[in-house]
Amino acid sequence: MNFILRILITTVNAFILAHILPGIRIDSIFAAIILAIVLALLDAIVKPLLILLTLPATILTLGLFLFVINACIILIADQFVSGFKVDAFWHAMLFSIVLSFLNSFVHKRAFSEERKKEA
Repeated sequence: MNFILRILITTVNAFILAHILPGIRIDSIFAAIILAIVLALLDAIVKPLLILLTLPATILTLGLFLFVINACIILIADQFVSGFKVDAFWHAMLFSIVLSFLNSFVHKRAFSEERKKEA
């Protein structure tokens, strides 16, 4: 249930951001759902490999290179999801930063009530 809720939150956030941020287009809510699933899969499979391969750069930049890795994940998702288009790397960077922040904020709000119920 948590996974489905996280996918739905990411779907809504990505769909809203696509209408606010320049250079990002999502054609339909169905494309946003597919995007959220693809992003979850890429974050689970590809992102750890990229972090491992770029560990020296990540350490050297004190973790700031992770923003570049997140933008690369967005650009990879652009290749897999029809109906999702990113114009340039910097648009992907901005989208990934704002999406991460927004997802963290909403997840914290949505799942804080769940933690209170368990306690």
